[in-house]
Amino acid sequence: MNDIATPTPDPTIAATDELAPAHILREQFARARRHLDDVEPGLVDFLRLPRRTITVNVPVEMDDGRVQNFVGYRVMHNSLLGPGKGGIRFHPEVSLDEVAALAALMTWKCALVRIPFGGAKGGVTCDPKQLSRGEQRRITRRFIAGLGDNIGPYTDIPAPDMYTDAQTMAWIYDTYDNLHPGENNLPVVTGKPLELGGSEGRDEATGRGCVFAAERAIALGVVPELTGVDGARVAIQGYGEVGRVAARLLAERGAHIIAVSDSRGGVLAENGDKLDLAAVAAYKAEAGTVVGLPETRSITNADLLALPCDILIPAALGGQIHAANAHQVQARLVVEGANRPITPEADDILSARGIHVLPDILANAGGVTVSYYEWVQNIEHHSWPLEDINGRLRSRINSATDRVVNRWRAFPPNCPDGTGPWCTDLRTAALVEALERLALVVNQRGIWP
Repeated sequence: MNDIATPTPDPTIAATDELAPAHILREQFARARRHLDDVEPGLVDFLRLPRRTITVNVPVEMDDGRVQNFVGYRVMHNSLLGPGKGGIRFHPEVSLDEVAALAALMTWKCALVRIPFGGAKGGVTCDPKQLSRGEQRRITRRFIAGLGDNIGPYTDIPAPDMYTDAQTMAWIYDTYDNLHPGENNLPVVTGKPLELGGSEGRDEATGRGCVFAAERAIALGVVPELTGVDGARVAIQGYGEVGRVAARLLAERGAHIIAVSDSRGGVLAENGDKLDLAAVAAYKAEAGTVVGLPETRSITNADLLALPCDILIPAALGGQIHAANAHQVQARLVVEGANRPITPEADDILSARGIHVLPDILANAGGVTVSYYEWVQNIEHHSWPLEDINGRLRSRINSATDRVVNRWRAFPPNCPDGTGPWCTDLRTAALVEALERLALVVNQRGIWP
């Protein structure tokens, strides 16, 4: 890290404003827009705004017999490159603004890794920790029935996201298949169980993609102080599907996982040592949290983000690194396993301090990439071996990382409008790559009619 002047966080910035999904989306887009002189001004809103938003009321009979209404959303952001693609999440904080922002990220993610999907996203505002499995099933089926033909194998294809899983996707497939009999409906959803047409490697794809992106960026010299992940000290916020897989794969490559956390807190290896990941997994399975693991020191999630380390992977919720705590980050490289874990204001602070960020639309693109492979396999009524899938994933992530790093290195030292270096980071490079491709496709297809 470079010991250069760091912008001081503005204490007057309201956290709710800085963390608002619409604000983050608008600011990230604006920074990339400064580099797109050749894009027709009239296309800017078309590339930024969602194509379609849907709100569905979901009345569900609960286990105790009462009826409770839930609200679900599905946003199709863009279909220039193909059918919509994006997860469905169950979480108490799901909102239309959040879903719309995540749908836009999916559009840019698919364009960046060059798979033939547009961006979409969905969710239901609920607390799955307070719901039985039967209640979750009924919410899923009613939500999908409410969406009707707004999803489909060639229109909009859901996938797992926060607090949804392969079982949720099986319910989605079964619901859609019952409403559309006599067709090959397997491609309507990805992330399914293997027995229902799921793909080998899908459950590990996002975490594996994070590792591939980090390895490639380091090999390209993005972080001069690092020559590889072997021996690198790694802290991971979010010991879920993404963080757990990334931890294991990095450890297999010789990295030292010094800290992990979940929603209740984290653990730090004593005496600067590395965690025993087998012990972490066993304790988590038994206790439901990593906190309290013997021979470790309990820390908060905020503590974890401030640990001295080589690689920091925020793989939990969005908005975890912001103006009030970005100056505390001591990593050399931040790899965004989650969506939107860093605000634009925090990006400025990290950039000024010489801390590089591999953005979400690159670092966690492994999930949608292998979802694409599952979709293709379903259409072909065929299955590919795991080695083939992982090889294809590595190749695609490496290619996207190469293009992002090359674009980043071609940037001028300051923003085109002279305001500073804040729009010349790896995130902006990735967005410029994605938006340029989308603009090119618009010009090639033309505006209908």
